[in-house]
Amino acid sequence: MSEPQKKKELSSEIRILIASILSMAVILLWAKFFAPKPPANFPQTNKTAITAPAAATPATASVSSASRSNASTLAGVATGIAPSNAAAMTPKADAEERTIVVENGLYRVEISNRGAVVKSWQLKKYMDDSKPQRVLDVVHPEAAAQVGGWPFALVLDDGQLEAQANSALYVAGMPEPAAHAGDLAARYAGLPAGPLSAPADLQLTWSDGHLEVTKNFQFDHSYVVRVETTVKFNGMPIKAGLAWLGGFGDLTVQNPVPVDTVFAFYSEGGKLTDLPYKKLEGPEKWGPGLWMGGKDFAGIEDRYFAAAFLPANGIASGSMETRYWKVMRTVQREGKEEPEPVSEVAATTSSGPMALRVYVGPKDYDDLKALKPPLQSLVNFGFLEFIAEPLFHGLKWLHKYIHGYGWAIIVLTLVINMLLFPLRISSYKTTLKMQRVAPEIKAIQERYKKYKLNDPKKQEMNKEVMAIYSREGINPVGGCFQMFLQMPIWFGLNSALRGAIELRHAQWLWINDLAAKDPYYILPVVVGVSMYLVSKMTPMTAADPQQQQMMKIMPIMFSGSFIIFPFSSGLALYILTSSLVGIAQQWYLNRTHPAPAAAKQITRGKK
Repeated sequence: MSEPQKKKELSSEIRILIASILSMAVILLWAKFFAPKPPANFPQTNKTAITAPAAATPATASVSSASRSNASTLAGVATGIAPSNAAAMTPKADAEERTIVVENGLYRVEISNRGAVVKSWQLKKYMDDSKPQRVLDVVHPEAAAQVGGWPFALVLDDGQLEAQANSALYVAGMPEPAAHAGDLAARYAGLPAGPLSAPADLQLTWSDGHLEVTKNFQFDHSYVVRVETTVKFNGMPIKAGLAWLGGFGDLTVQNPVPVDTVFAFYSEGGKLTDLPYKKLEGPEKWGPGLWMGGKDFAGIEDRYFAAAFLPANGIASGSMETRYWKVMRTVQREGKEEPEPVSEVAATTSSGPMALRVYVGPKDYDDLKALKPPLQSLVNFGFLEFIAEPLFHGLKWLHKYIHGYGWAIIVLTLVINMLLFPLRISSYKTTLKMQRVAPEIKAIQERYKKYKLNDPKKQEMNKEVMAIYSREGINPVGGCFQMFLQMPIWFGLNSALRGAIELRHAQWLWINDLAAKDPYYILPVVVGVSMYLVSKMTPMTAADPQQQQMMKIMPIMFSGSFIIFPFSSGLALYILTSSLVGIAQQWYLNRTHPAPAAAKQITRGKK
């Protein structure tokens, strides 16, 4: 190779330098035009922003909101959406917080555009137990502000996105009728000044350019509200749940305390499961994407009211998913701060977009049964449901013809006691027979009283006593059969009275609530007196003076139980009516079936 050719060739150092420059240029150009853009770093927002500006202090709300956010933010942004192929959306937000009121003849609902959550849900036909009484509000503002969550808040798998969605200022409007069915991009029409009268539609939308949320509410003349929610992140739909947060139900009940009456619930395969706060865990149980599927419906309830999330079409059994938990708040009791659990629940659908019907109202048996799916299983009649339910329906039928549930209870008592009168006659005859042979049985017991209970001689005593019963044709339990039959009726009726919304605040004379205790304890005292009179008129079967004394004390003990324990005054009215009927029936039996002369006592001597 000639010398000029060597000069034209580049040295190794020059080649390496040029290659390095070209490589860096390629990397820079690729990073600028082709590389994936990093996800936006959204700041963590406290759930305090869900409330009105002065509703809660940041310190109290941030503690509970952090626990709920930490439960869902376990692996960063859980949406798994790569934003490189998604176009940015136009931000949409309101400039100030507003309250939209929707009402019909049954309820008055206040919805805040901050988070698109419910701040008040008043049931117009029901009053609470405060003095003076107020229209019942099933939303608990103090608890909701303290725990940082309100009804109809969203539950997302990413805590940061969830906090944003539940604290943003949504644009509220009434969507115009869409040109085509199912068009969710309907244009806004301005909200009227003042409350919206149902039937009415309400749409709330918000976007920060990446996260976009739309909630559509449809209100009608019933207790059911249709809610359709769409949540997108960088244009891609993400899973969302609708929650009832911050407590539920009547806070003014006295016995039991409100926290003991609130249950989360769900139905699976037609079987209802109730979950008191003691069976609920903290929100940290539910990681990203963790839901319980296969549910027919889910929700939260207290003794008389319920908020139930239902499938949109009403018949898709097993198409819903749920999660439930409890958070803690601080309450003041007798000047001391104590922790109190707050039960919360969320529901979603197995497929999107999330469309639900939400029932918020009383646990009226007929209304719940008419829903699809039917919810009458929420009316809890206890373990004696097979007795309580017929008694309840009997009372409702009588109430159609008799004004006032108190008088209906009295008529129902008369009917039941007349049906049981043949058993009272049989029981009375058995009592007379046992009274006649009582001296003979006492003589046998005296002869064997020196033996212990486990002595074989006691078996001989029992054989002699049973021989006397057999000779006289006496059934030992025949005298108590009528009383044993009344006991299940008492407990069943008490369950029906305390579990049915129809009996809540039902008045009778001085009683303001037949499902609660008599505030003046008049009924329990009169019940004790009437039961004592019945016992005095009824022949005694026990010859032992101690047993006779116990039979006299029992009415007093029974009356005292109505004062100590929360038996309903409706049950006391039933027992009082039964005792008065029993006095009349016993007087008739004593006149028509006089007690026979006592049999001569049989004595045995040595040969």
